[in-house]
Amino acid sequence: MADSSMPVRTCVGCRRRAPVTELLRVVVRGGGLTPDPRRRLPGRGASLHPTAECLQAAIRRRAFPRALRSSTPLETGPLEAHVLRQVT
Repeated sequence: MADSSMPVRTCVGCRRRAPVTELLRVVVRGGGLTPDPRRRLPGRGASLHPTAECLQAAIRRRAFPRALRSSTPLETGPLEAHVLRQVT
């Protein structure tokens, strides 16, 4: 029997499924993508592996506006800074 106590989400960059503990939640705040590592900010969220590869794939595929149901372009600066800080 599978253990269903850990929620699973799909990364918007690589489209692989992973437990929420391995993914970074991203929300829209003030027209920009904001990382939500504690998973507490209100609003619709998208999940992303905190790697530069998944971030670039999500930006290239225009996955964030689609996942977050936004009709306007989203600023990726704060999210890119957070991911690059995590990688180094």
